[in-house]
Amino acid sequence: MKERVYNFSAGPSMLPLEVLQRAASEITNYNGSGMSVMEMSHRSKVFDEIFQRAKAKLRTLMAVPEEYEILFLQGGASTQFSMVPLNLIGRTGRADYAITGNFANIAFKEAKKYGIVRQACSSADQGHTYIPGQAELNLDPGASYFYYCANNTIYGTEWHYVPDTGAVPLVCDMSSDILSAPVDVSRYGLILAGAQKNMAPAGVTVVIIRRDLAGHELPITPLMLSYQTMIDKDSMYNTPPCWCIYMLGLVLDWVEEQGGVAAMEANRKKKAGLLYDVIDSSRLFTAHARPDSRSYMNVTFRTGDDALDARFVAEAAQAGFTNLKGHRLSGGMRASVYNAVPLEGVEKLADFIRKFDRDN
Repeated sequence: MKERVYNFSAGPSMLPLEVLQRAASEITNYNGSGMSVMEMSHRSKVFDEIFQRAKAKLRTLMAVPEEYEILFLQGGASTQFSMVPLNLIGRTGRADYAITGNFANIAFKEAKKYGIVRQACSSADQGHTYIPGQAELNLDPGASYFYYCANNTIYGTEWHYVPDTGAVPLVCDMSSDILSAPVDVSRYGLILAGAQKNMAPAGVTVVIIRRDLAGHELPITPLMLSYQTMIDKDSMYNTPPCWCIYMLGLVLDWVEEQGGVAAMEANRKKKAGLLYDVIDSSRLFTAHARPDSRSYMNVTFRTGDDALDARFVAEAAQAGFTNLKGHRLSGGMRASVYNAVPLEGVEKLADFIRKFDRDN
């Protein structure tokens, strides 16, 4: 049987081993219920306890104010590309989008179906190697909201500041860096995050929304895409992704046991720092992102030679470091060091990069 590898995938990503082991021990009989979480009714008392506990734990870990609702939805972050404008753009019919990567660009194109949507900034002019500064944002004070993606998994950039948009609500896609550092939720109107990076298996999407923003959806909004409907039904208008919510609860327990999101931030800086240091001191490799915009979650780098990049990926896989091939849009390599990726694996990868650099 093959040993567990160090999985540097951008998502679905590694889950904490302790979480997987606990889930395995409970998979056929959860907490003496005589059944798996995958078998039980979402209306049952035992699942309601799982659901409410996960929601309360997330509220505590992220210090979510009481005026915000936490929703556990389906459809991934990609469904939120439609759900956000359908629910929020109606106030003025206008919205601003920051285009700093592929997923922000997809969200921008989708939002154009529902109103007047402007590009407030873009990093496409330099191959998405940087995050525009506050002074570079072309803001519409009459926008219904300002949308940005906090961390760009493909290009390896991350916003290291919260945009100041005045009275315009901030909407942020935190799919790939949620729970990796403290966040002042009160500065946002809405936070969305697909689970399969730092929270749980793919299948549940977390939305944290200030309640006064809900209930103003466009008349064409489908029933299942209404935030107000999901608030009214506590995310249970239909059967939610029960197993994924259960797994989210286990991961939240694990984050708390490690010291909370402040400890996650210290860990991510240490892990990413190890890789950036070895890449910057290499003769062979270069980092894709500008130093002031580098992601702590997705370290993107390359040699400049596609054949050599391919050889690095192949030899790394043989050494137990998987999913290091970069996205097709950016090429090169990408090491995703989400919360569950152990420091030991990052240290060993750094050693492997040094050796490859020396040998080539």
